[in-house]
Amino acid sequence: MRRMESVRRAFVLAGLALLSWADALVELLAFLLLCVGLVFFFTPAIDWARGRSARTRELVGRWCEIEVATPYRPAPAEPERERDGWYRDGNQLYKRAWWIRWNRRFTWIMEDRATSRELGWQVLNPPFALVTALLSVVVGRRALRWYGRWTRHWLGPHPAADPARKWWLHRHLESVGHQFGLLALACVCLVFSVWQLVLIIGAAPMIASLVVGSRTITDTLRREAGNWTGVRIDRPYLPAPGLPVPRADGLYQFGKQLYDEPWWPLQRARTQWVLRDRATWRDLAGGALIPLVSLVLTLPTIVLLGWGLTGLATLWVWRPFVTASDQPVQWYPLPEVSTHLGALAQMPLVLVLLVAGLAPTTWLARQQARFARVWLGPTEATRLAQRVARLDQSRTDVTVAQAAELRRIERDLHDGIQSRLVAMGLKLGAVEALIDSDPEAAKRLAAELRTASAEALTELRLLVRGIHPPVLSERGLVDAVRAVALDSPLKVEVTADVPGRVEQPAEACAYFAVCELLGNAAKHGEAKRVSVSLAYSDGVLRVVVTDDGSGGAEAARGSGLRGIERRLGAFDGTLSLTSPPGGPTEAILEVPCQTVPEPAPEAAAPAPAAPEPSSPKTSTSSETA
Repeated sequence: MRRMESVRRAFVLAGLALLSWADALVELLAFLLLCVGLVFFFTPAIDWARGRSARTRELVGRWCEIEVATPYRPAPAEPERERDGWYRDGNQLYKRAWWIRWNRRFTWIMEDRATSRELGWQVLNPPFALVTALLSVVVGRRALRWYGRWTRHWLGPHPAADPARKWWLHRHLESVGHQFGLLALACVCLVFSVWQLVLIIGAAPMIASLVVGSRTITDTLRREAGNWTGVRIDRPYLPAPGLPVPRADGLYQFGKQLYDEPWWPLQRARTQWVLRDRATWRDLAGGALIPLVSLVLTLPTIVLLGWGLTGLATLWVWRPFVTASDQPVQWYPLPEVSTHLGALAQMPLVLVLLVAGLAPTTWLARQQARFARVWLGPTEATRLAQRVARLDQSRTDVTVAQAAELRRIERDLHDGIQSRLVAMGLKLGAVEALIDSDPEAAKRLAAELRTASAEALTELRLLVRGIHPPVLSERGLVDAVRAVALDSPLKVEVTADVPGRVEQPAEACAYFAVCELLGNAAKHGEAKRVSVSLAYSDGVLRVVVTDDGSGGAEAARGSGLRGIERRLGAFDGTLSLTSPPGGPTEAILEVPCQTVPEPAPEAAAPAPAAPEPSSPKTSTSSETA
C-alpha cells in the first residue's frame, strides 16, 4: 500500500513537471518580445512560472519529506508617495508608481541567481521526474527522496559561489549566457533607438520624456556589461536643467518667449538639453551598431555549439530510433554510422566543436562590452563637461555645508559652553559675597564650580572632536577608523593598505564618511557585521564599507548619504552605492589625494649630566688637566 502511494505521488510530480516545459516556452516567448521592445510581458511570465515552482516545493516538502526553502531574494519595497503627491525613484519623479514598481521588479528578477537556476530546472526537470516515476515502481519511497534532493538542489537557496572556484565549464557556460544577454539588451536598445529617431524627426513635444525613459534601458546594458564582463561603462549624459524660476512679474521666460505656467519652459529646456547632448546621438548610433557587432561576435558560439550539439543529438538521440529499421545515420561532414562503435569514433570531433565553441566565449563577451563602451561611454569632452558641472555643484554644496556647520558650531557654543560659563560667572560672584560671611557655603559653591568646569571642558572636547578628532591628527586615518570600529556596537573588521599618511582634508573626509556609514548600518540597516577596507593606489584613496544588513539604501532618499556625496564632491570624489533589497550593502568611496611624508619623530634631548657638588663650573679639558 505504501509503495502504491509512493508511485502515485511520483507520477503526480512527473505530470506537474511536464508543465515546466510550458512555463519555459512562455518565458522564451516573453524573452523574444523583450528583444523587440515589448518589455512589459517578461516580469509577469517569470512570476507565473514561479507559482508552479512554489507548488513543487510544497509537494516535495509534504511527500518527499525534504523541505525546500524559498531561494529568492526579498522582493523590492512598494514605491512610497512623497508629500507633494509624486513618486520618486532616484532623481526622477513620476506621477504614478507603476513604472517604478515594474522597473524594480524587473531588476530584482534579472539580478537574482535563483532565476537562472529555476530556468535550468524547468528544462531538465520533466525527463528526470519521469525517470523518478518509473523507478518508484521498483524502489518505492527512495525514488521520492532522490527527487526531493534533486529539487532542493535546483529550487533551494544556494550560497554565493566563489568566482575563483568555478569550474571551467561553469565559467564558460555563464559567458554564453552573458553573450546572449548582451545581444538581447542591444536589440532592445535598437528598438528604443528607432522610436527616438522617429519622434525626433517628427519633432514631438514629448521627445525629452521618451529619451530619458530610454536611457534607463541603456543604463541597464551598461550595468550588466560591468557585472558580467568587468568592463565598466560610465554614464555620459550632461546634467539635466533645473526647474524654471519665475521673473519679478511672475512669468516664466525661455529665450524671448514668456509663459504663464512653468510646464512649457521646462519641456523646451529639457528638449534642448536632450538634443544638444552628444550622448543622445551616440546612443542612437550605438543602438544601431552594437546589435550588429554583438551578433557577429555571438555567431561563432552559435555555429560551433549548435553544430556540436546537433552532432551529439544525432549520434545518441536520433540514431537509436532510426537504426532500429536498419537505416544508417549521417552527421555532416562525417560518413554514415549505424553502430555504437561508429558513434564513439565520431565523438572526438563533437567534443572538439563543443570546446571550440565554449573556449572563446569569455573573450567574446568582453569584446561585446568593450565595443558598447566605445559608443555608450563618455568621451573626453563629456568627462570634462561632467567634471565642470560636478565641481560647480560641489562648490555650491560645500558653501552651503560650511555655512550650516558654522551655524551648528555657533549654536552649540551658545546653548552649551556659553551658558555654562555664564552660570560659572554668577557662582563666582556668589563665592566672593559669601567667602567672608559664610565660608562653608563658599566652599560648597567652589566645589560645584570645579564640577561644572570639568563638565564644560568635557563638552568642549566633544565639540572639538566633532570638528576634527585629535586621533585623526595624531595617529592618521587607519588608526582613527579602527578607533571608531572599536566604539561601534557592530562587529567591524578593518583592513588597510595605505602606505603612510594622505592629505589631512582627504583623511577627514574619509573618516567622517566611514562614521556615517557605520551609523547607518547600525541604525537603519539592521546589520551585524561590517567590513571596512582602505587602500591607496594611483593617487586615489579607496574605501569600501560592506555590511550584511537588510539593504534598500538609496543616496537620493538619505540625508546622511547626501552629506557624504557633498563631502566627496569637494574633492572631486565619488560614492558608488550597491544596496539591493535584502542586502548586502556595499559603499565604495574614492577620494583623489596625494600622500604626505610622515613627520619624523623628534630626537630626544640628551639628559643633562649631574653637576659635581664640590667643583666649580669647569671645562672638560681643565678637569682632565
